[in-house]
Amino acid sequence: MTATPTTAAPTPEILAAFEAAKGFMPLDEGLALYAAAVEAGALGLPLLEVGTYCGRSTILLADAARRAGVSALTLDHHRGSEEQQPGWDYHDPETVDPETGLMDTLPTFRRTLHRAGLEEHVVALVGRSPQIAAFWKSPLGLVFVDGGHTDEHASADYEGWAPHVAEGGLLVIHDVFPDPVDEFTGQAPYRVYLRALESGAFKEVSDTGSLRVLRRG
Repeated sequence: MTATPTTAAPTPEILAAFEAAKGFMPLDEGLALYAAAVEAGALGLPLLEVGTYCGRSTILLADAARRAGVSALTLDHHRGSEEQQPGWDYHDPETVDPETGLMDTLPTFRRTLHRAGLEEHVVALVGRSPQIAAFWKSPLGLVFVDGGHTDEHASADYEGWAPHVAEGGLLVIHDVFPDPVDEFTGQAPYRVYLRALESGAFKEVSDTGSLRVLRRG
């Protein structure tokens, strides 16, 4: 399947903020996420991201939410996922709190939003995904799953948040890599993607790189 043509694009200022922010999402996937978020915003419901890191993709969700007059929610414990810990390829020493010795991406995230002028359009949920999902009751126009890459964490994100996607809303999954060589970085999201399709609740709308967009209903 090829990617659906992008129907909405961010302004040059938002795009520049996205590209300047710490993070791992490439431009083509970011543009696909933005288009999905703009579309989902038409439902008049909040857009939720699971896995904030330093706010690179949050910029796009927040701007799409601003366009639609809804809120962007982003959820993270800000201690880094497995592949971002010391000794791993995706570790960034600049995100380590010198006092605790632990990763803390929250300050960087806040600076990212401030620089982009988007603070008032984002609600930051700081905590563990399953704990927050356990008491969440509201429908969502979009859920973007971009958290931990183990089966435990990816499955918990899917099970906790996919049920809250409204009819006609979008479930977006990042880092979907079908090749078994990507066992650590992309196989757990790939298995979640398959679960979503096999459930019968979601149908695929588009794929761009490792980004998959699915619609409920």
